[in-house]
Amino acid sequence: MPHPGSALNPERGGQLVRYAVLAYIGFLVLLPLAALTLHGLRHCPQELWQAISAPGARNALWLTLWSAAAMALINAFMGTATAWALVRYRFPGRSFLSTLVDLPFAIPTLVTGVMLVVLYGPHGLMGDWLGAYGLKIAFAPPGILLALLFVTLPFVVRAVEPVLLEQDPAEEEAARTLGAGPLTIFLRVLLPPLVPAILSGAVRSFARALGEFGSIVVVSGNIPYKTLTAPIFIFGEIEAGTPQAAAAVSLVLLALAVTLTYSGRALEKWVGVGDA
Repeated sequence: MPHPGSALNPERGGQLVRYAVLAYIGFLVLLPLAALTLHGLRHCPQELWQAISAPGARNALWLTLWSAAAMALINAFMGTATAWALVRYRFPGRSFLSTLVDLPFAIPTLVTGVMLVVLYGPHGLMGDWLGAYGLKIAFAPPGILLALLFVTLPFVVRAVEPVLLEQDPAEEEAARTLGAGPLTIFLRVLLPPLVPAILSGAVRSFARALGEFGSIVVVSGNIPYKTLTAPIFIFGEIEAGTPQAAAAVSLVLLALAVTLTYSGRALEKWVGVGDA
């Protein structure tokens, strides 16, 4: 039997593992966050506000926020519908559809942008046809929205699926026996347990969209005051040698991301997903 003070002691080994993990996460995540925060806050609040409220920064932040919000709303509806189809129906190609849902996580975001330009660009496979009707996708806000929808596709689907799988069919049968119609059953029996999962997936996708760079930098055209999002604005300011504006906008995105991440965790605990 090993001595209590030996290296084989389970309690001591557990402490070493915990300290190693804390040091690793601190070095990888906490240290860069602290560096950005300290760098951004070394200027007085008035200077920070002036940097954020400058026309270019303000427009980039607004474009990022409204496109992310529109994407999250679409994801909430279509992601729920996709999860519903995957769980409730059996049809040819169902496994393939499930694989396609996860594919955006495996494709580099730069490749996503290239795919959208090839398809919707001015001389793309569909770009010429859409352009004849006055519809511009690539190098315009609709292209940004499509890129965000692509890269965040799995969030709502995978958040809602487990909840649908756990729902008791007996509750539907009881409601149907009592004379409830399909719409009433959906709104009063099926939907309420899904709402936290839908919100969690939508919040996660919103947070992911705030920092999207790779696909947007290709498909948007990066036109100031038109298609320049906040992450690309930050990159441009760093290249231009004005890190103060980049740090100020970065702090806004960081604050939003942290808030949304904690909100997503709270919603996951509410729905019972990811409980420790």
